[in-house]
Amino acid sequence: MKMIPALTLSSFIAFSSLLGADYTVDKAHTSLDFKVRHMMVSNTKGSMEDFNGTFAYDPATKQLSALDGTVNVASVNTDDVKRDEHLRSADFFDVAKYPTMHMTFVAQKGDKVTVALTMKDVTKNVVLEMDDASGAVKDPWGNTRSGLSLEGTINRQDFNIKFSKIMETGGVMVSDEVKLQLEIEGIQVK
Repeated sequence: MKMIPALTLSSFIAFSSLLGADYTVDKAHTSLDFKVRHMMVSNTKGSMEDFNGTFAYDPATKQLSALDGTVNVASVNTDDVKRDEHLRSADFFDVAKYPTMHMTFVAQKGDKVTVALTMKDVTKNVVLEMDDASGAVKDPWGNTRSGLSLEGTINRQDFNIKFSKIMETGGVMVSDEVKLQLEIEGIQVK
């Protein structure tokens, strides 16, 4: 009788390994970008430049089964020093109090990936569209690589990023809607 649980566990582990491989995010070939409307006129773009993460992915079936990433929020970069300092302040990210953001996998249904996003003191499920998911390739150094793109929209107010100024014309200085575009490349863990 003791052999049945052992066989069940062994079968589960073997089956799990067929569902995909574990990858470490390759920072040099990954980008975490966002854009937001400014003064209702144009989009301001930015990125997070210091992050790490892992994911489990089956390139053959395009199924993600795990994702875990952490971002150093002070690494926000919009190519404008004053704006970046303002984004780090209590008006926006409040990096002194909340130095990191975190994202974890919840579920995947077709091309829709649900993640739990933690920003400041709030965790919310966010649905992202997965596209451009690649197959696995060997690089010249013998590593197996795979990648995927995740895109979606969040409302910054949902994450206690409340800064808002009304302009004379009635519009707002910064839109509540923030578009996310994550281009993720990983190296398979050996």
